[in-house]
Amino acid sequence: MRDPYEILGVASTASTDDIQKAYRKLAKRLHPDLNPGNPEAEEKFKEVAQAYDLVGDAEKRRRFDNGEIDAAGAERPRQNYYRDYATSERDHPYTDDSGFADFMDSGDAFAELLRRSAQAQANRRGHDLEFRLPIEFIESIAGANRRLTLSDGSTLDVAIPPGIVEGQVLRLRGKGAPGSGKGRPGDALIEVEIKPDRSFTREGDDIYLELPVTLTEAVLGARIKVPTPTAVVTMTVPKGSNTGTTLRLRGKGAPKHAGGYGDQFVKLKVLLPKEPDPELEAFVSGWESGKTYNPREEMVP
Repeated sequence: MRDPYEILGVASTASTDDIQKAYRKLAKRLHPDLNPGNPEAEEKFKEVAQAYDLVGDAEKRRRFDNGEIDAAGAERPRQNYYRDYATSERDHPYTDDSGFADFMDSGDAFAELLRRSAQAQANRRGHDLEFRLPIEFIESIAGANRRLTLSDGSTLDVAIPPGIVEGQVLRLRGKGAPGSGKGRPGDALIEVEIKPDRSFTREGDDIYLELPVTLTEAVLGARIKVPTPTAVVTMTVPKGSNTGTTLRLRGKGAPKHAGGYGDQFVKLKVLLPKEPDPELEAFVSGWESGKTYNPREEMVP
């Protein structure tokens, strides 16, 4: 395996924050969910994840820098150096009180501090893992259950709450990297990306839809079916409606954080048949009042 610093594109002297930023940038670009059918990106993502698992963890990074483990995290041949006595969590001399016997003759407060610090290192919480999950617009309104496939082939089941917004982060507790010793696992942080929809847009808790209607429906009025993100409802088009006429469907918008729902606004667009209609042409030719009506009158000085 290549040098983990080289994989992440950072120097071996990089700070923890710089290493984390480099990992996040690469993970967001290479994640399999954002590169479907791209095995090369998936392999690179695995390589980046393994590199971050090594140098993103303070203890593993120290051991790697000291030559105690290799780039794959495997133990190198042990030398009888003093520092080797503290390289393994399993036989760490200070994971219990016995290793501090030399410091405890007089109840030394410094020895107690050393003991607590070493125990905290031996039982460290795992770091959080970040993922990005693209979802459909309708799923963001109605909610959904999605399964996220990770680079190692494992999966995470993610419950999408109704009304979620772009960039909102879901936390799955205990689904991150494993901790060391008795330390609990980190969390999985799922950032939601909402795909654009060809019909609906959202502003706050309200939803907007442009809906085509026929000339007959616009002139005479009608009861028509209208899609919403969660169902199809019936709406009344008033007589004499025009392109740009906007109607409100109360309570058919997105769920509000404090309870209730926003509204859906339906903007009408009058469309003529695609193919020429001789009957319609004959009617308009004989429609005298239609010839005298000028919708641009107020625009002309």
